Amino acid sequence: MAQTKAKGTSKLGRDSAAQRLGVKKYAGESVNVGDIIIRQRGTKYRAGENTFLAKDDSIVAHSKGRVKFEHRKTALFTGRLKKQVYVTVQP
Repeated sequence: MAQTKAKGTSKLGRDSAAQRLGVKKYAGESVNVGDIIIRQRGTKYRAGENTFLAKDDSIVAHSKGRVKFEHRKTALFTGRLKKQVYVTVQP
């Protein structure tokens, strides 16, 4: 027999923890080597000079300096130009 009378169960009430994505260091802020600048899924932001793309698509500082965001037009494989945001670190 059930321990409680006519209560029923709920299959709801579970949720996954947030992934804490987004910009961690903004333009003009100083960073050290290895600091995470952006946590992202996919490549919304591109890695520019003195930065690299980590395994989980995070952008990490490769040298010490200040963060800068640049808008550039890059050619897609179809030849069409698209605006992309590049994250660079200026020493």
